[in-house]
Amino acid sequence: QVQLVESGGGLVQAGESLRLSCAASGRTASSTVMGWFRQAPGAEREFVAAMPSSGLNTVYGNSVKGRFTISRDNAKNTVYLQMNSLKPEDTAVYYCAASRYSIYYGTSDFDSWGQGTRVTVSS
Repeated sequence: QVQLVESGGGLVQAGESLRLSCAASGRTASSTVMGWFRQAPGAEREFVAAMPSSGLNTVYGNSVKGRFTISRDNAKNTVYLQMNSLKPEDTAVYYCAASRYSIYYGTSDFDSWGQGTRVTVSS
C-alpha cells in the first residue's frame, strides 16, 4: 500500500487556476503510476489523469484534456495536478491514487487512495 495525502483544494471562480499536490509514501511510491480522480456530489468517481513513473505517456480524461496537467517529482514522492480554466462542473472532491503497476493499463489499476481534497468552482 501507498499512503497518500492531498492538499491544495479550495474555492475559486470560474476561469481561475488551482494546483493540487499529493504526497506519497510507502511501497515504492516513486515507481508506480500515480493518478487523480474526482467525485462530484451525487455522481460516480471520474478518472482525471494518470502518469507513469517515467513521466511519459500521460493519460487524461476527456473532460479535462487541454486544461489540466499532471506532473510528478519522484525525488519528493509528490504528484501534482495543475488545473487551469476551471469550470463550475469541475467542482468535486479530488482524490490522488497510486497504481499497483509502473505502467498504466487502466483505471482499475489503482489500489491506494488519499482522503481527498475539495475543489469548488463558482460561476
